[in-house]
Amino acid sequence: MNFLAHIYLSGDDEFLKIGNFVADSVRGKNYLNYPTRIQQGILLHREIDTYTDAHPIWRASKKLLVPRYNHYAAVIVDMYYDHFLAKNWSLFSTIPLPEYAAAFYKSLQDNYAVLPERVQKFLHIMVDDNWLVKYSSIEGLKYILTQMDRRTKNVSKMRFATEELLLHYTILEEHFLSFMTALQKHLVSFEKTDRFLLK
Repeated sequence: MNFLAHIYLSGDDEFLKIGNFVADSVRGKNYLNYPTRIQQGILLHREIDTYTDAHPIWRASKKLLVPRYNHYAAVIVDMYYDHFLAKNWSLFSTIPLPEYAAAFYKSLQDNYAVLPERVQKFLHIMVDDNWLVKYSSIEGLKYILTQMDRRTKNVSKMRFATEELLLHYTILEEHFLSFMTALQKHLVSFEKTDRFLLK
């Protein structure tokens, strides 16, 4: 799952969302340096990643991409799933996506000082390009994938990944919708555990 899914799966808590969003920039036990709800957001992110990587539906999506994209296939599937979440947003939230995204950007800006340096460096680009809303269109997704490909010096070939998305669109969307149902159910249980509650 990528940014939009991680944020959405954090529910309505502002600091849980922030923790989930910044988690990839926080290594090991460094999460303990953050306020409690941000710590929990980081742990939630890690649980989402662990569950996702092992799930047969997500693995089936990834398998469609491995021949062309090798180890970058996992990143691409996460981007696809954010696209399907954005496209089907009304199934998951009563708040329009542009409004939801704007509120989250403001939250990040209001809490800029607590963000890891790596996140601070790309935040203005994310906001200016409106990544969370851009995911909803094929063109927007291709733009973001192309930017990511450039960071790999075009080795990843991610700029071409919308080709496979269009080729396998129906099955990938079915994968996403089924997987989200399973993931949300799993997280209800996880958020009751001592690990999440920091006991």
